[in-house]
This record gives sequence, C-alpha cells and structure tokens, in this order.
Amino acid sequence: MDRYLLIVSTVCFLAAVVHTAIELRAGVFRPLRFNFFAVGLGFIFQTAFLSLRGHELERCPLTNLFEVFIFLAWSVAAIYMLVGPGYRLSLMGAFTAPLVVVLQVFALIAPIDIRHPVKLPANPWLEFHASISLLAYGAFALACIAGVMYLVQERQLKTHQLHSIFYHLPPLSDLFAAITRLLWWGFALYTLGIVSGFFTGHPLPRPQVVAAIGIWLLYAAILQGRHLRWFAPKRVAALCIIGFSAALTLLWGITFTAEMHPIP
Repeated sequence: MDRYLLIVSTVCFLAAVVHTAIELRAGVFRPLRFNFFAVGLGFIFQTAFLSLRGHELERCPLTNLFEVFIFLAWSVAAIYMLVGPGYRLSLMGAFTAPLVVVLQVFALIAPIDIRHPVKLPANPWLEFHASISLLAYGAFALACIAGVMYLVQERQLKTHQLHSIFYHLPPLSDLFAAITRLLWWGFALYTLGIVSGFFTGHPLPRPQVVAAIGIWLLYAAILQGRHLRWFAPKRVAALCIIGFSAALTLLWGITFTAEMHPIP
C-alpha cells in the first residue's frame, strides 16, 4: 500500500515535468499555479508514504537506502514548499520536480528496499541526527536548483538569446539572495545534524564521520568564499551544483556504511 502512495506521488511530480516540457516546446511557458499544485499534491502523498512506513517500522523511516532516498526527495519538496512562494520563484517547481522524479524512480526501480531486522527501540537522537541532516540536504538541493536557474539566465543574457523561459526567471540579484539563504539554512541544519550525532550514545562508523565532516567543510568553504567575496555570484552558483553532486555521492557512501555497521 505504501509503495502505491509513492507511485502516485511520483506521477504528480512527473505531471509538473511534462507540463513544463510541453509549454517550453510551444515557446509560451506559463507556469501559473500548475507546477506548485502538482508539487504540493506530490508532497502530500510523499508524507502519507513516510507516515505509513514510519508506523509500520515504529521509528523514523530511515532504515535503508530506499527510505533515505525517499526522505531526501520529501525534504527537497518540503523546502520548496516553504521557500518557493516566499521568493516568488514560480519557475523553481519546474526545476525541482525533475530532481524529485529521478530520486523516486530510482528508489522504486532499484533493489534497495531491503528490510533490516530491528531488535532494540528507536534511538531518538539517532533519528533526529539522520532526519535533520537530510532536511539540510533538501536545502542544499534547492540551492543547487537556484544555481542552475542563475546560470541559465546568466548564459541567456551573455549570448543575447532570450527564450520564453527567461521572462519567468527572477532577477539575478533575487536568485543569488535565494542561493545565499538556502546555503545558510542548509549549513545550519547540517551543523545541528552533525552535533546531534555525538549524542546518540553509540560510536558512529569512522568513514561516516569523515564523509559528514567533508560535506560540512565543503559548504563552509563555499559560504566563506561568498562572505569574503572571493567567489563571484556565477562561481557560487556553479559551486552549489558541484557541492550538491558531491554531497549526494557521499550520502550514498554514508548510508552504505551505516547499513554495513548498523547502530541500534
């Protein structure tokens, strides 16, 4: 039953992707409220899936790689629902939906939904550590998406080839402000996640700790370079894309290590 909810959620996000593709092909992109509605509906089904899986497991549904990818997709959608309208980034849904579709389709197709026997009660600190860290990933993902939007608009301005999508993008200054705030929110959440990991009462696997600190240092360097104006806005936008790609790769390693060395 829970996987059917996830499939319906994926269809909702896919509808936003298809709507965007059709509008762009016609050369008259009009996001209106369709993308926001489709993402919002998909988010509701995501939440229902996580709720059912959590009640079944009697703990936060982060016990295997499948659930981690779904929770990450949920985090991306949640952050978008919070900041998308606030920054008037109506087109962000068109960029957010494909990422969520890729994450969820991969999770549904790949044989990674492997149930691990759990003998001890849930560890609240461990669950908080994992969930808050994945929320940080959601903020980093939105910063990456805003970075893509920034580079697309900057490229069109540079080449003087203004497509219909250009007129629905926020000004570069607004996009850069959104990138900066998303980076700070993600960094703060990730810092909280790392600190909470030391209160779980169990030693974390060393590779997992090293990978987590590596991600933290990467984003700390991006923010430091932004604050000291070492990096131009275009460079910051590009680093957001590189940073999230690296963080997503390391997340796989962190989750794999956690499955090899489970903590009760």
